[in-house]
Formats: sequence, structure tokens, C-alpha cells
Amino acid sequence: MTATTDRQEVVRFLEDRFACAQACGECAQVCAVRAGLTDPDGSDEEQQVRRKGILCAEVCDATCHVLAEQPWQNEDGLRVQVEWCRAVCLESAHTFDRSPDAEAGAAACRACARACTEFLAVLDA
Repeated sequence: MTATTDRQEVVRFLEDRFACAQACGECAQVCAVRAGLTDPDGSDEEQQVRRKGILCAEVCDATCHVLAEQPWQNEDGLRVQVEWCRAVCLESAHTFDRSPDAEAGAAACRACARACTEFLAVLDA
């Protein structure tokens, strides 16, 4: 492997890491807004949407911080955090699918899950 190849791999790693962090940040914002729009004293389904929104916002925010602030973190810890984020995002998207007017939240969750999947593929390379 040449130094140029190594440099290209590092650049790709950092670009994908940034894209994942950006998707996590955007998802956190959308989910926080979604949770804020849901009545905390609403039906069981509304409470579920609110709880999922809060959880997803917190996990995405934490993942964004890990990706942005700890550039050389233990790869295993990074992988666990990103896999957790992906799982929570997919679960939240499914919950939002059952709620009226939650399309933006579901789309943001799916976009974040895709970014996490793509970054995990870079980690596995």
C-alpha cells in the first residue's frame, strides 16, 4: 500500500465520519422538535412517539459528539456507539411511521441510519 492510498483512506474515513456526525446532528434536531410537538399527556401512541423522539435525539446527539470531538477514539467503542445509533434510528423511524405528521422525523432517522451504516462499512474496510 502506498502513502497516497493510505492518505486517501484517511480522507475517506474522515469524510464518512463527518457525514455520519452531520446526519446524527440533523436527526437529533428533528427528533427533539418531534418530541416537543407531541402532547406528553396524550394517548399511549403519542407518548410512545414522544419517548422515541427523545431517546433518538439523545442517542444521535451523543453519537455526533463522539464522532466530532474524539477523533482517535477506540475503534470498538466507536463501532458500538454508531451501531446503537443506527438501531435506535431505525426503531424510531418505524414508530414515527405510525404517527400522523411525523414523516420528517422518520426520514431523518432513516438518513441517519444510512449514514451510520456507511460509516460502519468504512470501519470494517
